[in-house]
Amino acid sequence: MKSSHDWNVIHDAVRAAESRSDWGAAISVVSAAARCRSADADMHNAHLWHMDLLVKAELIDELAMLARADVHARRRLDRFLYENGCDGDLRQRAQRGDKAALYYLVKLLRRRGEQIAAQQVVDEIDPADQYALELATRDSS
Repeated sequence: MKSSHDWNVIHDAVRAAESRSDWGAAISVVSAAARCRSADADMHNAHLWHMDLLVKAELIDELAMLARADVHARRRLDRFLYENGCDGDLRQRAQRGDKAALYYLVKLLRRRGEQIAAQQVVDEIDPADQYALELATRDSS
């Protein structure tokens, strides 16, 4: 287990690399300390930070590869696709069973004012998903 001093050094090194937009260095340092689902909160948070750094570095293919087996990478990828309006990619992911992608797709369609399309996508992909249906039909006021 790392000491708080070690975490301070890691944190400072990653922040310094980020400030220089040296994504390779930032990713290298944080990924060495990252552990998915670790009982150590710092290691788990480093894992989440790693996923965010992949987005900042525009390493979306690497994030997508990790997303095949890592729930945090999958969620970060879905959020990236939502934030960038990638409805086609979200639809493909949702059709393959990614619930978060379905929810983000519905939210994206609603954000665009496409309420009917949001309801249709739920009907097509998973009409039994009550949360998706609620997102699609919720009053936007």
